[in-house]
Amino acid sequence: MILPKWYRLIRLRGIQLSLHPLFVLIMLLSVITGRFLELLTLFTIVFIHEMGHVCAALLCGISVKSVQLLPFGGVAVMEDHGRLTAAREIGIAIAGPLQNLLLIFLAYGLQQAGYGSSGFLAYFIQANAIIALFNLMPVLPLDGGKIFQAALSLLLPYYATLLWCGRVSIAASITVLIYALQPLGTGGGIRLNLLMIGAFLLYSNLTDQRNLPYRFVSFLMNREIVYERYRLSGSAARPIVAFSAKPLDDILRLFKRNHYHFIYVMNEDKTIVAVVPEQKLISSYFGM
Repeated sequence: MILPKWYRLIRLRGIQLSLHPLFVLIMLLSVITGRFLELLTLFTIVFIHEMGHVCAALLCGISVKSVQLLPFGGVAVMEDHGRLTAAREIGIAIAGPLQNLLLIFLAYGLQQAGYGSSGFLAYFIQANAIIALFNLMPVLPLDGGKIFQAALSLLLPYYATLLWCGRVSIAASITVLIYALQPLGTGGGIRLNLLMIGAFLLYSNLTDQRNLPYRFVSFLMNREIVYERYRLSGSAARPIVAFSAKPLDDILRLFKRNHYHFIYVMNEDKTIVAVVPEQKLISSYFGM
């Protein structure tokens, strides 16, 4: 998607920084209500939060194409080419809330030393705590959702991880929307901030679910680097036992993110008739 120029902020070391329309809406409301200082503070906190992700990604050798800032965090588009292991993804995700924690300690230290406005520092601490805790919710595309997905990929096949994390995130997004609209049942006003956040989360997760087949194909196309890690480390390959009549799609969906696989093919008598490395199955899948 090509963003209007006024949505884009700067290009930093090849990384396009931009504002999400939701952030633009919050900016307009803050100007109207005279809360520009709070907006500037929020922008600074979110920017530092996202730079934590960017720096961690670059340190892990992951290239970052763009970062879109939201009122509660941001969405970074990364090109991992198979380099983004579960451990690295968890580390990159934690790096954002970690910046908020460091800012809280800094503000608390200034507050205790008597520097600056006590009221502003209290707001600064509260804003950082809210952004950090909100981002740690186990809902995609929030940091907590990414941590949950990466941890789950250590236990489940990658396709099942994508499928179930997406479903859980959609259910959680709908829960946020219901909670935002709940006061209407008692004659109260809707929780507008939560309504916008819930709508964003739901749209984002529905889009991800529709794109799941493409994300899984990308996962398969980047398996070569997993083989290289397996070859260099000398670690044992993870076996997959499958009947010869089992569809190729179903076998590929058993692949785990951090493991290299050998597929043991059985006939109807449950006798192993072939042992196939995963590259051969992937080549057959893509018709190579």
